Amino acid sequence: MVRNGLWQHREFLKFWAGSAISDVGSQVTALALPLIAALMLGATPWQMGLLAASGSAPVLLVGLFAGVWVDRIRRRPVMIATDVGRALLLSIIPLAAVTGVLRMEILYAVMLLMGSLTVLFDVAHMSFVPSLVSANQLIEGTSKIQTTSAAAQVVGPSLGGALVSLVGAPFAVVADALSFLGSAVFIAATRVTESAPERHDERAGVLREIGDGLRVVFDERILRALASCSATTILFGHVFLAVYVLYLTRDLGLGAVGVGLVFGAGGVGSLVGSVVAERATRRFGPGRTMIGAQIVFGLTGLLIPLAVFVPAVALPMVVAAELAQWMALLVYWVNAISLRQAITPDRLRGRVNATMRFVAGGANPIGELIGGALGGVIGVPQTLVAASFGMLLSFLWLVLSPVRRLHAMPTEPLDSPARISSSY
Repeated sequence: MVRNGLWQHREFLKFWAGSAISDVGSQVTALALPLIAALMLGATPWQMGLLAASGSAPVLLVGLFAGVWVDRIRRRPVMIATDVGRALLLSIIPLAAVTGVLRMEILYAVMLLMGSLTVLFDVAHMSFVPSLVSANQLIEGTSKIQTTSAAAQVVGPSLGGALVSLVGAPFAVVADALSFLGSAVFIAATRVTESAPERHDERAGVLREIGDGLRVVFDERILRALASCSATTILFGHVFLAVYVLYLTRDLGLGAVGVGLVFGAGGVGSLVGSVVAERATRRFGPGRTMIGAQIVFGLTGLLIPLAVFVPAVALPMVVAAELAQWMALLVYWVNAISLRQAITPDRLRGRVNATMRFVAGGANPIGELIGGALGGVIGVPQTLVAASFGMLLSFLWLVLSPVRRLHAMPTEPLDSPARISSSY
């Protein structure tokens, strides 16, 4: 296989194009829906929080069940159906605005159902990629997909802002609906032979199959280390994020432009990280690359609370830290996803991906609650310091596991005869 061989892989390019179109459209909705709630419907802070929770709750509510379903059927039809379903759901918003019946309850319902379909799509998406590319192309494929996702974080908000200004927030959502339809068309055009789903004993039940996915993740040392590292990073990351905007505005005195510059730097860092991940992995191996990325992620985070002591250069320090943190995080993430896909048998891939999302997603609201409480008790800068040290410690899960000895990406799943088989 020649270097950069996926540029010649027509089916991957179709799939990648569909992902990119959807990523950009989703960034438009991420901006438009809160603006609809805040500016058109006069939402209270509680209602804004409830709207955000409506979109994130499905990870915990349906995530594990999504893994079971994805392992029972072929993944490509799931992605097409969920794309079409999300397009139809989003079309409700401009229709409700035109007819004068748009209310917060409609936004809650749309966000909840959209979130559920998105969980199902994401689990199927991650589980489908190893059927599309070979094992030695996983890093390259994941890197390309994450690159466009990161680019969408940079381009999408600007595009969304322009659309909201031109046509209004409810009609800007139409762009995302069209992006989902575009994604469905490209995925439908992607020709790949998926292996037939494993026949399941219906008497075993859904809970038994969920248990199988949980056992795989927590019995296999590499998967357990990845799950623990990601959950620790997300837990302390959301402790950090819970008070981050307060710190930027109140402690550093940044205005809207400054805050926008900080978050924009994060998007640029994500883009750079997704691009350099493959090169770093080839040079250092996946184990050392992931451990190094997590250390950089934690250490650079400490620059942010320290910026309060040097107000003259506070903004450059925070921007630099934001860029470096997101770059390191994407380098870790590309490798972690690729490693998980490489060592997980196809018959379990949906449940393993869903379990990983469930564990990481569960840390999200816990971290936000802890961050809010700590900010009130010990102060915002001190909370950021504590959170940064917590994020730094996440690399220990990798060091104390077989991940540190990985010099190349595995090419065989856990239950391959060439590997030591576990008892699940």
